[in-house]
Amino acid sequence: MLRGLAAKHGPLMFHQSGGCCDGSSPMCYPVGMFRTGRSDVHLGDLGVSGIDPVAVYMSASQYELWKFTHITIDLVDGRGSGFSVEAPEGKRFLIRSRMLTDAEVAELGIEPRFAVGAHPVPLAR
Repeated sequence: MLRGLAAKHGPLMFHQSGGCCDGSSPMCYPVGMFRTGRSDVHLGDLGVSGIDPVAVYMSASQYELWKFTHITIDLVDGRGSGFSVEAPEGKRFLIRSRMLTDAEVAELGIEPRFAVGAHPVPLAR
């Protein structure tokens, strides 16, 4: 699907929606059609043979909630948002997710939510 969309629209990027429009779906745009800024986190790039890498972004506030989550961008039958370029194709991108394991959190260098023995909120003295 991404190769066909890139042939039609040029280089692509994803932005993980924060709940507007199509719920919480990953939106696929031609590069330049969605402006990212300092409030967005670049999660990485999808490598698809035959096309430019597809950058994946998420808002920083949403990333704070999802940073311990492994996300997979999947493609299913059905019509998604009219803003995402796959919508006219009768397909839609969606997120499948699972929590990261402790080993994955360590490998990615993400600060654990709470250190062992730490309290989630400062204790009053």
